[in-house]
Amino acid sequence: MSSKTLICNARIVNEGQVKDGAILIENDTISEIYSTPNPDISLHTSDRILDAGFNYVLPGVIDDQVHFRQPGLTHKAQIYTESMAAVTGGVTSFMEMPNTLPQAITTQLLDEKFQLAAQESFANFSFYMGATNQNTEELLKIDPARVCGIKVFMGASTGNMLVDSDDALEAIFSNAKTLVAVHCEDETTIRENLQIYQGKFGENIPPEYHPRIRNHHACLLSSEKAVALAQKHNTRLHVLHLSTAGETRLFDNTLPLEKKRITGEVCVHHLWFTDDDYAAKGNFIKWNPAIKSKKDREKLWESIINGTLDVVATDHAPHLKEEKSQPYLKAPSGGPLVQHSLQAMFDAVTDRSLPVHLIAQWMSHNPAVCFKVYKRGFIRKGYFADLVILDPDKPYTVNHENILYKCKWSPFEGHTFRATPTHTIINGQVVFQNGKVDQDFRGQPLEFVR
Repeated sequence: MSSKTLICNARIVNEGQVKDGAILIENDTISEIYSTPNPDISLHTSDRILDAGFNYVLPGVIDDQVHFRQPGLTHKAQIYTESMAAVTGGVTSFMEMPNTLPQAITTQLLDEKFQLAAQESFANFSFYMGATNQNTEELLKIDPARVCGIKVFMGASTGNMLVDSDDALEAIFSNAKTLVAVHCEDETTIRENLQIYQGKFGENIPPEYHPRIRNHHACLLSSEKAVALAQKHNTRLHVLHLSTAGETRLFDNTLPLEKKRITGEVCVHHLWFTDDDYAAKGNFIKWNPAIKSKKDREKLWESIINGTLDVVATDHAPHLKEEKSQPYLKAPSGGPLVQHSLQAMFDAVTDRSLPVHLIAQWMSHNPAVCFKVYKRGFIRKGYFADLVILDPDKPYTVNHENILYKCKWSPFEGHTFRATPTHTIINGQVVFQNGKVDQDFRGQPLEFVR
């Protein structure tokens, strides 16, 4: 049965512009985009009229890097809880990482994650297959129209999926049927640095030394290796969560994004925090790679603004508050972000007097282009209707009561954002409105055009 929704009085943020208009949705698809906020359409044409109130209407956020912890780590998070948090923040699609228990390193285990998401996810979804030193044959079985990419940990992180065999790396990069996404930190450098600071502090290393242990050199050395491998084999490479000024020189903005073979991502926390914040927040901003200096942050901003880097994501990686409250060496790296990433980026671009359309570019358009997502990431006729309405003048204070992550904490707790997402529309359905999520809705697997 056909259904129609008209979004009127919209400030449409799309493809470098902000224009007043209206959007007609038919079933799961955008069927018309009007250049007037109140088009002359009789009421019976639409089953529903949604007045955006001249707030921003953006394409839904596509987060290309999340850890939803299911299966095996469900004391920290579940696809159900984290995807619900995501859609309240305007994230309509996610790509989830393989370092669960068991690790998603076979097609069978990957299929099981897709089945879980079909039952539990409020947002659209895809999953990376994890690479190991031994599973290069299994990687050849990937369906590139269904699987967002191959994840290679060139530095160890939660789950210890380190790929440190040069033979394995050569095989992965030379035979990849899809995008290869890499976590780049040199493990030898990190171990040497850790030994130095354990010598100084024993087991009580202050958290502010995290960026000295997982330092600039560790990041650059590993990123250089990944880029060299990609250039050697013409691999489609996506370098995740870049954190240093030095790494930005490995990328360029001389080609349009759709022609780049090597792309880069920066995460919200690396654009928001600096090493000055460890004194107040300690392990609660302990991520891998580490948050580094103000100089690094400014270079990352410069690089995402000028198109040297391409995508803004979260690396949403929840742990229990009790786990993060342990001493530095025991506290796991990572933190929850997916519920507040759009609000954080809106504040950040506003503070820097940047145009709001850049948010749509970095968080919606560019992930869709980088991963060749089928008919998502843009407000275009014939595309899936994945949209978020953002009220720029509705302050929102993050507190324990409104945090939807299973871990029930946020590095933004106590912070008041300028803007609030009021509605999230996925596949043409209003999934979030008036502070409530439609509990009966489930997202769809993403499709990729390879």
